[in-house]
Amino acid sequence: MANTKEKLLEIKDLRRHFKVDRKNELKAVNGITFDIFKGETFGLVGESGCGKSTAGRTIMGLYQASGGEVVFKGASVHAKRSKKEQRDIHRRMQMIFQDPYASLNPRMTVKDIIAEGIDIHGLAKTKKEREDRVIELLETVGLNADHRNRYPHEFSGGQRQRIGIARALAVDPDFIVADEPISALDVSIQAQVVNLMKRLQKERGLTYLFIAHDLSMVKHISDRVGVMYLGNMVEIATSDGLYQEPLHPYTQALLSAIPVADPGYERSRERVILEGDVPSPINPPSGCPFRTRCPMAMEICSKAQPEFIEHQPDHWVACHLYGNKN
Repeated sequence: MANTKEKLLEIKDLRRHFKVDRKNELKAVNGITFDIFKGETFGLVGESGCGKSTAGRTIMGLYQASGGEVVFKGASVHAKRSKKEQRDIHRRMQMIFQDPYASLNPRMTVKDIIAEGIDIHGLAKTKKEREDRVIELLETVGLNADHRNRYPHEFSGGQRQRIGIARALAVDPDFIVADEPISALDVSIQAQVVNLMKRLQKERGLTYLFIAHDLSMVKHISDRVGVMYLGNMVEIATSDGLYQEPLHPYTQALLSAIPVADPGYERSRERVILEGDVPSPINPPSGCPFRTRCPMAMEICSKAQPEFIEHQPDHWVACHLYGNKN
């Protein structure tokens, strides 16, 4: 199974807290642990505000970790090192951003946007080599050579996201964090972008962390899926394992909200409705972070945070319903 594969990233007890004032901290990511294996897509899901985008940016090194460690190919992402070593790690880890409108500089041509990484890392020796590389990248993502001299405002949302993907590919990375890359796009375009990412993964041996709140699309692209709630990881399983047998009450609620194409089944199936709002990450509940909204909450849930245990092979969960069977 997955654990016999080569680990590309190890995320160990990762934390990212933000100072709100002298007394309070916002615990955006509060101690998550998981591995990402070479060549796989790891989906990270949860409601807005659960900390998944902050986790992605901290894994990339765009945010300094408040605690824990991210190890990429045996090297700590957040360790102090020379500028050259840091640049080499950044070349191998790239990011595709959520908003294709905000993530492209409106004053730069597409050619210069895509070639920015090529220039920084000295990957083209001549202007012609740079130009050829940009054209090749545009064609790889389904655009054409004529697009290189245009500006971002001349493109649709889907085309802009393709430019963002070409920019990420320009430096030949091993690992890409895709932070909600399709949520700002029309539904008709979303599948095209996801299929493009899957094709590029096969052709280039890429590894993805795919962050999203659309669980049906995550199932389509991911090999394994992690579910986050209030800065904590509550469940990790293979994509099929999670969708066929969700263990955590929060995962069950998320999956029950996905529309099903079969009207008869849709009418008869049971929806899990969560009570109340997500608590503030500045003042999370004691014990299990989900207990204030959990339909299965028990007395122990308010007293102790559940351990993250491997309840079944390759299926991890943090819930007192599946506590250590001593």
